[in-house]
Amino acid sequence: MKEKLVLIGNGMAGMRTVDELLKLSPDKFDITVFGAEPHGNYNRIMLSPVLAGDKDLSEIIINDLQWYHDNNITLHTGKTVTKIDRINKKVITADGINADYNRLILATGSVPVILDIPGKDLEGVISFRDINDVNIMVETAKTHKKAIVIGGGLLGLEAANGLMIQGMDVSVVHRNNTLMSQQLDQAAADLMRAELEEKGMHFLMNHHTDALLGDERVEKVRFKDGSEVEADLVIMAIGVRPNIKLANASGIQCDRGILVDDTLQTFTPNIYAVGECVQHRKKTFGLVAPLFEQAKVCANHLFDMGISSYVSNVTSTKLKVTGINLFSAGDYEGDEGTESIVFKDSARHIYKKLVIKNNKIVGIILYGETLDGNWYFS
Repeated sequence: MKEKLVLIGNGMAGMRTVDELLKLSPDKFDITVFGAEPHGNYNRIMLSPVLAGDKDLSEIIINDLQWYHDNNITLHTGKTVTKIDRINKKVITADGINADYNRLILATGSVPVILDIPGKDLEGVISFRDINDVNIMVETAKTHKKAIVIGGGLLGLEAANGLMIQGMDVSVVHRNNTLMSQQLDQAAADLMRAELEEKGMHFLMNHHTDALLGDERVEKVRFKDGSEVEADLVIMAIGVRPNIKLANASGIQCDRGILVDDTLQTFTPNIYAVGECVQHRKKTFGLVAPLFEQAKVCANHLFDMGISSYVSNVTSTKLKVTGINLFSAGDYEGDEGTESIVFKDSARHIYKKLVIKNNKIVGIILYGETLDGNWYFS
């Protein structure tokens, strides 16, 4: 009799775990997958090219519906699991579908952080998280002109770039003076801002959003200093947090994320968790490399090989925002115990910085020219 494996979350981390399991043994488990979205597993990292018009949904699907069928996986699309019965080992969806499990994987991902301000529920106020958001942006751009993106991080800038390509007039609102402050220092951020302004992007730095105004659809954004700007579309891109709602409601131990050990098992026997929903040794995850590593370790343990354990490493960010190359990793700000070597050529939009401590590289920023990134990183 095959063991029953249920996966909640048809995203990249969960499905990568299933991929790894199928490689180890295609027949060990009877697999059922629940996904809240209405299609197969797609590459969320590729939403920006879809928005920019370089790709369409069919090109970013990783596993189409036929693939699930070929691998004897039962897929429930457009279904949200609302309850895990840990005593009887079954999961239940909002519309009453039941599935029994011997092992369960939670891969519920993350949810966008939405500013808790008046007007957040108006039509035309969205996040940049899934294909549905992208479709709304593309449709809106056909009939409306002014877009405001709240958040000057990676996701915000990618959304802003895509909306500009779709023909909208875009302003990025950022609460401090450093764009992409998780990847750049002030000097590199200033270079990036100048380059994006040349392309026609507008910036409202050091602005704090106070309210969104409008009757049914958003019409204006008001800031804490009382100033206002017009808006037909508002994208909130101020970050994500682990989606722990289901785990919490089911009595599975959580802190900021679902707590897992080095084998990616939760504190409930037979229940595992991978991806952006987990918290491992105080850390949560937003980049794809650690998620794939987690998937491998989790698959190993589900297969009862039990030989690997998950270690979270320094991650590097390699980006191509709007045609600008960027690579950053480690502690790129430094402190009194570090030295920095900086090369800057403003005319060519190139900036390089190495942060060194005890003769070792502890941080890197490469802006404009990134070919050596991996060499420095290793």
